[in-house]
Amino acid sequence: MALSGCSGCWLPSDRFSRPPRSVSVAMPLTIPRKLIVLGDSGVYGWGDPEQGGWCERLRRQWMDYPDGPVLYNLGVRGDGLERVAARLRQEVACRGELRRQGPQGILLAVGLNDTARVGRLDGRPQLAPEAFLFGLQQLLRDARSQAPVLVLGLTPVLAEAMPFAEVLWYQHDALRCYEGLLEEACMEANLPFLPLLDSLMGDPRWPRWLCADGIHLNSEGHWQVFERVSRWPALLHWAGLEAIASLTPAH
Repeated sequence: MALSGCSGCWLPSDRFSRPPRSVSVAMPLTIPRKLIVLGDSGVYGWGDPEQGGWCERLRRQWMDYPDGPVLYNLGVRGDGLERVAARLRQEVACRGELRRQGPQGILLAVGLNDTARVGRLDGRPQLAPEAFLFGLQQLLRDARSQAPVLVLGLTPVLAEAMPFAEVLWYQHDALRCYEGLLEEACMEANLPFLPLLDSLMGDPRWPRWLCADGIHLNSEGHWQVFERVSRWPALLHWAGLEAIASLTPAH
């Protein structure tokens, strides 16, 4: 023991009397990437009462992965290009979760509602092809200024079930035209694009993947889209999930 300042008394020095300080190690905070998915009823999951649609299936799959991205389903029934563009900035601004943070990715799935002709088979389209392409180019510029952007193609319809809601006519010729415009705009902007029409319609079972209304995917249809989107190399690369996906057997 050491002699302290008290005369004639032996007292323990500070070195022995104070309890050892606890050492706190700051653990790094893992902030998962966030993807917002903007679109129409297909994104919303209408027609899939079993699992909520392809987007919800993807969200649940990613939740099972360590450090998997957070996915926000922002599909609104009936939305076309103009309505998605109108809410883009607000949707992005509200999904950062942390102060001064924003989502790290935007997935766009829009265009099907714009193809419909109003009133009759040869009626005016909801949004003419020229206007659709012009608005799409603006939307992509706006979106990519806020986060990396990926774009999905369109899903098929049953022409014999038309008109939808007794007023809207959807046809495959129009779908192919507008999906081509989506691809053209993405190539011009150098953005990843996943076409869906030919992939889905290449399977003779595709009519069974639609609801009775002829335009909405049913549960099987949503599963088919989920299978394609969840294995899309561009999306897996963005999500940092290539290694995990390579271990998942294909169905």
